[in-house]
Amino acid sequence: MKPPINHPLYVIFLVLASLLVVPINAQNATTATEWQEDLRFLQNTVNEKYPFLFKKVSSETFNAEVEKLHEAIPNMQDHEVLVGLARIVALFKYGHTLVGFRGGTVKYHKLPINLYHFKDGVYIEGTHQNHKDILGAKLIAVEGVATEEALQRVKPVFPVENDQFYKAYGVGYLAIPEILHAQGITKSYTQTVTITVEKDGKPFDHTLSSVSPDAMPTNYGYIKQEGEWLSSRIQDVIPNYLKSLDKIYYQEYLPEQKALYIRHSQIQDDPSEDIPTFYAKVFDFIENNDVEKLILDVRLNGGGNNYKNKPIVTGIIKSEKINKPGHLFVIVGRRTFSACQNLINELDNYTNVVFIGEPSGENINFYGDNRRVTLPNSKTPVYLSFAWWQDKPQWENGDATVPHVPVEMTFAEYVANEDPVLEKTLSFNSDGFVLDPMEHLTNLFMTGQMERVKEDAMAMVKDERYAFMDFEDQFNRVAYNMIGGERNSGAVFVMSLTTQAFPNSVLSWNNFGDALRYEKNYEQAKACYNKVIELAPDSPEAKSAQRALDKMNKG
Repeated sequence: MKPPINHPLYVIFLVLASLLVVPINAQNATTATEWQEDLRFLQNTVNEKYPFLFKKVSSETFNAEVEKLHEAIPNMQDHEVLVGLARIVALFKYGHTLVGFRGGTVKYHKLPINLYHFKDGVYIEGTHQNHKDILGAKLIAVEGVATEEALQRVKPVFPVENDQFYKAYGVGYLAIPEILHAQGITKSYTQTVTITVEKDGKPFDHTLSSVSPDAMPTNYGYIKQEGEWLSSRIQDVIPNYLKSLDKIYYQEYLPEQKALYIRHSQIQDDPSEDIPTFYAKVFDFIENNDVEKLILDVRLNGGGNNYKNKPIVTGIIKSEKINKPGHLFVIVGRRTFSACQNLINELDNYTNVVFIGEPSGENINFYGDNRRVTLPNSKTPVYLSFAWWQDKPQWENGDATVPHVPVEMTFAEYVANEDPVLEKTLSFNSDGFVLDPMEHLTNLFMTGQMERVKEDAMAMVKDERYAFMDFEDQFNRVAYNMIGGERNSGAVFVMSLTTQAFPNSVLSWNNFGDALRYEKNYEQAKACYNKVIELAPDSPEAKSAQRALDKMNKG
């Protein structure tokens, strides 16, 4: 039996891009009553056939929002209703669960700009030559609404899997006039929008009129400079992550660093060579050449068929040259999604990978593959996920895979074809680097090596290579589970260490006081509680500390 496709890439991109496409055969306008019938159809379908999606939002909240929209529909324009439906479905916060706009009764448009959210802000990454004056400008406001505020206003329309996924795709909603109006950024529905930008240190306004949404040539979120469309990136050099984008994957040997670089941007077979064949050659090259590092770049990889991940994972596991700390690097980012999240989960589970870049755009465990549900009157397609993908235990779930080494790109670096992520990868010092700091410290703790725990913990807290780890939170979690039980003395040790490392942490001082109080070390416990009150007198921890002090003083 042929294995099912896990969130096919072409479906994901068609759906996400559907907001940017004008229906070829738009139908007659849908009446208010018909829209209300469509809304009820959607509500009943979700409640009867997809109740398992109520994880991040309750059925009560979902149904309440449906009632609000149902009541408002008679006073709304068609595009406002459609955006309202998108807001309803976006409540589930799964990237594969969303409203599509292709084939319905509402036409959508796009301003002739390609926006990208860099480390230092949102920039006009590309545009039509008629607007070359704003190419490379920083977006300051849309119709007088500051960029950050505008992003927050349109956010409820987007199926926000996590902030990274929104950063990757949601920024494009600022260029859609229908969404701008429905979300209160423009006062009236218009195809002409004025933006405020800053270029060369000078702010100015610029007015844009919408064009055919499918006219802009883009590839993996960046504009392709061709014809009348311009990119802000200098075109004389192509950085590795943008090379040969006509192919799904390509490799390049970097002899000075003894590194093999692979850019892999879909979990699909390239027409010229399937994944097993390509990676068989990759691992043969590694085995027979002077290769010390494998760099797998999946920052642009939006997924595909996760059954195709196996040759990659098993090949790395078998490679003794590569599968060890400091020799295997995977570059991840905001577009690392869907079946590619499955890939990095498996690499995290079974290899000695070091992740570098930005957090992924997908939850670690997630609802994927969707079914199309067509609303009967407006013919609006709604995509509802049905498959739960769980590569990791529930307690290891999270909003995203957070890289060991966080690196973001500035706009200036992008324009100049610099790649700080790859540069950081190639220069990364792996000497003494521990992939799982908490596991390392736990093993030392369980074997009674307390001085080593203190020494290593304090060193890691100060080491920038462990910026990905929230030691304060992790230490408090460990101690909290030991307070008041047979291992309370362990909690005292951990909290003593934590307050040394984070002397301004009110939570740590409060937990330290609780552990000491259980040990009947009341004087030191009181000192901890007083420290909490001194640091943050109006905090919930201070109130808890005061209650503990009052109780001890009474008896």
